[in-house]
Amino acid sequence: MPKEIERKFLLKNDSWRNDVLSENKIIQGYLNSDKNRTVRVRVTNEKGYLTIKSKSTGSVRSEFEYEIPVNEATELIKLCDTPILSKTRHLVHHADHIWEVDVFEQENKGLEVAEIELNSEDESFEIPDWIGEEVTQDSRYFNSQLVSLPYSLWA
Repeated sequence: MPKEIERKFLLKNDSWRNDVLSENKIIQGYLNSDKNRTVRVRVTNEKGYLTIKSKSTGSVRSEFEYEIPVNEATELIKLCDTPILSKTRHLVHHADHIWEVDVFEQENKGLEVAEIELNSEDESFEIPDWIGEEVTQDSRYFNSQLVSLPYSLWA
């Protein structure tokens, strides 16, 4: 069963911008954001994806992702809970890893997080100086939760 091992962090500053390898715009919505599973539709770079994720246990969860025709993904997004998430993902190289820095827009504007995918829970990695507090376990930062309680509404 495919597993995703991911850790998520807030950012201390924007010096990560000096090491950006690429960036792309992502539009995504949730057909199901139940606490035990999510079903996500994503459109990025003229491609569509359908992703099913299990509930996280620590930094690990099951993940099944399938490329689907972009026109179908665009139609499926119309069926998703609102608001629809909009963000720009920047791939940033640091040491031996690629970090994904997401800069959110619209209802989640102002939120910027960095994620690193690992091969095992105990894999070591160097933390860049632009990385701040870890929020892997804080469900408010789950993309699926940003639909029901967008960052702009946080007190």
